[in-house]
Amino acid sequence: MLYLDGRSLTIADVYAVAVSRQPVALDDDARARMTRTRAVVDAAVATGVPVYGVNTGFGKLSEITIPNDQLAALQRNLVRSHAAGVGDRLPEAETRAMMLLRANVLATGFAGARPAVVDLLLQLLNAGIYPVVPEQGSVGASGDLAPLAHLALLLIGEGRACVGPREASAAELLAEHGFTPLVLAAKEGLALINGTQAHTAIATLAIHELARLWRAAHVVTAMSLEALLGSPTAFDARIQDARGQAGQKESAALLRALLDHSAIRESHRSGDPRVQDAYALRCVPQVHGPALDALRFAAQIISRELNAATDNPLVLESGELISGGNFHGQAVGMASDLLAIVCANLAVISERRCDRLVHPDLNQGLPPFLAGSPGLESGFMMVQVTAAALASECKLYANPASVDSIPTDGNKEDVVPMAMGAAVKLRRTVRNLRHVLAIELLCAAEGIEYRRPLRSSAPLEAAHARVRMLVEKRSGDRVPSPDIAVLAEALAAGAFETEPLVEVF
Repeated sequence: MLYLDGRSLTIADVYAVAVSRQPVALDDDARARMTRTRAVVDAAVATGVPVYGVNTGFGKLSEITIPNDQLAALQRNLVRSHAAGVGDRLPEAETRAMMLLRANVLATGFAGARPAVVDLLLQLLNAGIYPVVPEQGSVGASGDLAPLAHLALLLIGEGRACVGPREASAAELLAEHGFTPLVLAAKEGLALINGTQAHTAIATLAIHELARLWRAAHVVTAMSLEALLGSPTAFDARIQDARGQAGQKESAALLRALLDHSAIRESHRSGDPRVQDAYALRCVPQVHGPALDALRFAAQIISRELNAATDNPLVLESGELISGGNFHGQAVGMASDLLAIVCANLAVISERRCDRLVHPDLNQGLPPFLAGSPGLESGFMMVQVTAAALASECKLYANPASVDSIPTDGNKEDVVPMAMGAAVKLRRTVRNLRHVLAIELLCAAEGIEYRRPLRSSAPLEAAHARVRMLVEKRSGDRVPSPDIAVLAEALAAGAFETEPLVEVF
């Protein structure tokens, strides 16, 4: 059981709950803290003094005071009116991550919500019930208002929801599983929708996979280097030390470990007329290294956001309610844009290695397009084209979303970060990278077959064996899409992470 305390949630925790379905409950200390700050909200209601989000309208309508007997309707109307999302449904894992993150934000106590709100959120999470949340409609300014409102609808028994593959009305699913919808108290509707948890959920799962792909990219690169009879000399520690970039050092060290004791390497150590390899082979640490540095930087931002108080106003145990702007999504929006750049760079250099593996003028004596009977067969000609298409799309998505701004809410929200757009395009670039690496892995494994009976290093032979467990060696042209798909799935699942394991976060 994972206990939410609003302070110590990690990227790995989010993955464990969202994907591996680890059960979760509210920590006792967090429950007590929530009870104390809820008393502050109740006291504010009793005074009748206008407090934003408690007994006023919202945004441009915040100057309108609402009578106490209409506060429940105020919160219900807020949730209903803000559930304005459109487009594709958020995947289940991302929706589960969003539910977990919103529960953790409430567990900080700064939102002033009752513990019962978190209890129901976590009970639904543990039961596998999740809301239907359209992914478009958030600018990430007063938080992800539309996506989080669709989440909040589930808690009040409205909207649509799912359990497994089945979709039904939220009221129907709650009744079937014995859950009673909440009647929202003062401020609780706002507490559920004010925050950065939709785009942060997407970014968290994306960076978790991206860390795996970064490590796997080194295995794939090393296999390509072997298939192309490349030299690991450029990965010498002295070269990396002379520059002093941390990520570059770790990338080169990982490549050296993967290539150590390779008979393929020894077969061409002397007598090779080439002085240097192409950049896609020689400069891997100089590309993969900065990617690692950027990953770690973004992971720090995302990790902090997991435990951030992003509500407004914040409720303090001192009895104060203070308004600010912690719901603004610039932090994770910018981090998501940076991670999309990471994906683009990793995809571009991978695609260039794919091209060298199939190019008859560049692949060091391998058959043209790795075809057994060139001409009669096209071999891997088209998979490189697919990799080029994906890499090109990654470049498009590397353009930042977080520099855009369209004022909303009657110009009350006049500077917005478009963080949800940044997160959604990050998800797409991670998926593209996954497939580009799968294509390179497919080509590299085939290339190594042509270097037999020579053997590569122990870790690379183990990786090659894993490829062959999933994809048979070519014996003529066949449809490559299923092979790419199965290798991409294995890469995303961490099947090609190998020792030594570089920790990203």
